[in-house]
Amino acid sequence: MLTKRLGILGAIAVLPALAQVSSAPTSQDATKQVAARWHAPIQGRVEHGDGTVTSGNWSGYAVTGSDFTKAEASWIVPTVTCSSETQYAVFWVGLDGYSSSTVEQTGTETVCSGGKPTYSAWYEFCCTEPIITITTMTVEPGDKMSASIVYTSSKEAFTVKITDERTGQSFTKSKKVPGAARSSAEWIAEAPSSGTILPLADFGTVLFGEDSTAITGTCYATDSSTHGPIGAFSTTIEEITMEKNSVMEAIPSGLSSDGTSFSVTWAAP
Repeated sequence: MLTKRLGILGAIAVLPALAQVSSAPTSQDATKQVAARWHAPIQGRVEHGDGTVTSGNWSGYAVTGSDFTKAEASWIVPTVTCSSETQYAVFWVGLDGYSSSTVEQTGTETVCSGGKPTYSAWYEFCCTEPIITITTMTVEPGDKMSASIVYTSSKEAFTVKITDERTGQSFTKSKKVPGAARSSAEWIAEAPSSGTILPLADFGTVLFGEDSTAITGTCYATDSSTHGPIGAFSTTIEEITMEKNSVMEAIPSGLSSDGTSFSVTWAAP
C-alpha cells in the first residue's frame, strides 16, 4: 500500500523542528569547500512488489512508462539543521534514472559545511558532468520553487527550468542527452554521490506539490499514454524510502487524495 508508512511519519512529525539561524556563506563559497558531486540514478533499488521501494539515495515518488516528454514539480525549501559534519540535502524533479543510467534534473540543494547551511539552485544532465550550481538565483528556506523538465523531439533535447516564486528569479537550460531512455519521471529528496553516497542532512520535512505550494499543475508528468498528476499513473507509481543498512533515513508520506502532493521526512539516526 502507498500509505503504509504514514504511521511512521505521524510519530516523526511530533519531533520539534530545530531551526538553523546561523548566517551562511554564498553558494560559490560553499562549492569551493566540497567535492564535485552528482545527483545520481537511484542506488540500491529494491522493489517490494506492493508499490513500495527502498533505495540508498532517493526518497519520494517515481512513475514509470514510455517516451516521457515532461515532468513538473513544486516544493517548499525546508530549513536544514546542520551538524558539524559536512552533509547534503537535495530536492528535485527529473526524468530518467529510475531504471536507466542518465538523469535530466533541476532542483535545490543545501550543503552543510562548518555547521552552516548554504542553499542554492542547480541543474544536471547526468552523467557527462557533475551538478551545475545556478549562481544567478538566490534561494532561502521557505521559498516556493517550481520546476520542469521538457523533452522536445524536434531538437532531441531536454530543457530544464526552475523558478523561485519569492524572488521571481528563473533559469532555463537546454541540452541533448545521448541515450536518454525517457522511461520514468521522479519527484525526489536525495543524498547526492561523490564516489559513494554522501551523508544526508537533517532537512526536517519537505513538502511537494500543489496542495502545499498552491502552484497548479504540479506534480504532473506526461508520457506516451498519460498526462496528469502522480496519482494518474495508478499502477506504475513507486513510493521510495531512503534506507541505509536497514535503517530508514527519509520517508515519504502517502499521496494526497488528488494525487498531486506528498511530503518526505528526514529520519536518519
